[in-house]
Amino acid sequence: MELGLHVPDFTWPDGPQRIARDLTRIAVAAEDAGMTKLSVMDHVWQIGPVGPPEMDMLEAYTALGYLAARTTKIQLLAWVTAVVYREPGLLAKAVTTLDVLSEGRAWLGIGAAWNEEESRGLGLPFPSTKERFERLEEALQICLQMWSDSEEPYQGTHYQLTRTLNSPQPLSRPHPPILIGGGGEKKTLRLVAQYAQACNLFANAPDLGRKLDILRQHCADVGRDYDEIEKTVMGPLDPGEDGEKVDELLEQLRGLAALGVTHFHGRVPKVESIRPLEILAEQVIPEALKF
Repeated sequence: MELGLHVPDFTWPDGPQRIARDLTRIAVAAEDAGMTKLSVMDHVWQIGPVGPPEMDMLEAYTALGYLAARTTKIQLLAWVTAVVYREPGLLAKAVTTLDVLSEGRAWLGIGAAWNEEESRGLGLPFPSTKERFERLEEALQICLQMWSDSEEPYQGTHYQLTRTLNSPQPLSRPHPPILIGGGGEKKTLRLVAQYAQACNLFANAPDLGRKLDILRQHCADVGRDYDEIEKTVMGPLDPGEDGEKVDELLEQLRGLAALGVTHFHGRVPKVESIRPLEILAEQVIPEALKF
């Protein structure tokens, strides 16, 4: 099993004037530790589970472009892009740019969006749940078309593009991998089966095994090989301040691997101190790779 780092919080002790340097230290340490993915949230305000909306928050694709210049191996993505925050043509262009400038390390992480408060606050669109899922599927189709040889028009219910030109094309082949976040059984997991290279579920969900079974059935329904899809989960990645939680963490990872999970992605408490990443590198990642 591989591990990845999610950075949802930029409110660190040294303040905004050192965010760039602190983020660089964290990214380099994560890459050196052997983590395979590095992500930021696609939010414009901080979210409730992390802290109040007034806490520091960076725009996702600007931050990822910065991280592309500070790293060399780790894969980069928004975990996950809110589909209604950007027009799909511009989103495809942003991920393409990230892929080219990172020399082939970009992913498209995407979902139907959920944070109405920040959307209304900054005047971002936030239609009904039904429409957001319709827009999600159309956005996936547009991205895939722009990452192909086709420059044909795209005519959807919500989006109309007269020429899907995208130059340069991404370096990733056949295109940047797509991760769709969410565990909705009728819509989200069907979209994963039809369009994505990875799903993302919650590590502590009691019905995780059942949701993977549902994904398997969706794959069968659309003629997709279930094993082609990377099964990722998100949860706390906490080895403890002195490694006291390493055994507990490894036991959790072992159980997830038994269900077929291949990537654990998580927020690391006090990551700005770097010490938790060193513990993960020394005591967790080498063992997890054996699962």
